[in-house]
Amino acid sequence: MLKKFADRFSVDQAEVMNILKATAFKQRDGQPPASDEQLFALMIVADQYGLNPFTKEIYAYPDKSNGIVPVVGVDGWSRIVNEHPMMDGIEFRYSDETVQHKGKTCHVWIEAVITRKDRNKPIVVREYFDEVVRSVNFTTPWDTHPKRMHRHKTFIQGGRVAFGFGGIYDEDEAQRIMEKDITADVVNETHASKPEVPVLDEQTFKSIADKYRQSVTSGKKSVADFISWVENKGALLTDAQKAEVQSWAPKTTTVEGEATEVDDDFVTEMNQEEGKQ
Repeated sequence: MLKKFADRFSVDQAEVMNILKATAFKQRDGQPPASDEQLFALMIVADQYGLNPFTKEIYAYPDKSNGIVPVVGVDGWSRIVNEHPMMDGIEFRYSDETVQHKGKTCHVWIEAVITRKDRNKPIVVREYFDEVVRSVNFTTPWDTHPKRMHRHKTFIQGGRVAFGFGGIYDEDEAQRIMEKDITADVVNETHASKPEVPVLDEQTFKSIADKYRQSVTSGKKSVADFISWVENKGALLTDAQKAEVQSWAPKTTTVEGEATEVDDDFVTEMNQEEGKQ
């Protein structure tokens, strides 16, 4: 692979690795230099798509698993789309509806219409502005040239759908991937000790309530028994649901220390109901 790159780009083979490590990787603060394995992974992707890493047609972010996130610039996407042997033409369609972004008027959507030599009908890919725009706390091309960026995104997605380009990303996508990569451990630690418990939806609650209200009002089961049963099954009752269950309680006084009889039929039916839900 080193010889192939050296011959293709007329670069000394001994210098290929050093040059690419210095120019074709975007390092995050505190991140170690790219490894030989990461470099070769980038070279393989570049070779697969015929892209030039020396001119930034393709570059990469190292990820925390010693892999890479290959990023193809707009010029790179333009080349691989236009050089595809089945490419027969592309045009863009713009919505009449507009939306405001940072004081600029943009189209609500843009469509890429790509024709292939081996297809009877064109491939149409529509991208909506609000789904692709990237808003951050500092100035980006989305703030200064939003219409052009929207067209770029549509072009890239259209090419991806029309020709099946996989395993490569644009800069926006790579940034989102890296942000998730950075915060994943923090998010996992936060939620590891506090698993999310779902609230019982109203439809399920009404289904259970309609069937088993009588068991509580008759005194066969207590309000606490019913609430505990639901929560032990992995759901939480809302305050309103708890209040309704409390209203079922019979207006009687329980003798302190008196044993409560367990209604086996009630437990059996509740377990059957759980299976249905």
